[in-house]
Amino acid sequence: MRFHVHGHVEDLQASIAFYSRMFGAAPVRTETDYAKWHLENPRLNFAISTRGSAPGVDHLGFQADTPQELAELKARAQAADAPVLDEGATTCCYAKSDKHWVTDPQGIAWEHFQTLGDIPVFGESRKAAPPQAADASACCAPRGKPVGIPVNAGSACC
Repeated sequence: MRFHVHGHVEDLQASIAFYSRMFGAAPVRTETDYAKWHLENPRLNFAISTRGSAPGVDHLGFQADTPQELAELKARAQAADAPVLDEGATTCCYAKSDKHWVTDPQGIAWEHFQTLGDIPVFGESRKAAPPQAADASACCAPRGKPVGIPVNAGSACC
């Protein structure tokens, strides 16, 4: 399992240079609006993008290595007695994944996911998805963040 942090930045290139020097590693993926590092010590999936509203931390989470770990994370989220949004198979942040969301009592969104593969775009719309009031620039548009779970409006989902 890997801890996950996603933040919004205004200047992607300056942020990539800063974090690459701070982490002592280049990103494992860079796009015109996104960069991601997979660090081993500590095990961290750190992603930044220019797709959010205000700069800062958007959400936290855990990236599961196996379906069993993801199921364990879901059971823990359900035991936390907060609404859980199970997105199942989805596309976001240049990846296919299986995921669910939970929000803590302070409104911090937590994403639990298992990455299943890469895709060439930030996110893909799903025609059968329920409508949401989300920023159309957010990944997974028009869905954005989970319905019924309070999160920062207009933020990215990965």
